[in-house]
Amino acid sequence: MSVAGESRERAQQMREKAQQLSDAAERATDPEQRKRLQEKARRIEQQSQRESGTGPENIDPM
Repeated sequence: MSVAGESRERAQQMREKAQQLSDAAERATDPEQRKRLQEKARRIEQQSQRESGTGPENIDPM
C-alpha cells in the first residue's frame, strides 16, 4: 500500500473513532463525561482532517 493509501486509511479509522466517541457522548448521562467525549471526538476529527488534507486550512479560497 502506498503512503497516501495508508494516510487515507488512518484518517478513516480516526473518523470512525471520532464517530464512536460522539455516539458515546450522546448516551452519556454525566454532563462532564459527555463533554470530555465530545471534546475528544472533535480533536480526533480535526486531526484526521489535517492528516487527510481535507481540513479547512487545506481548502483553496480561490
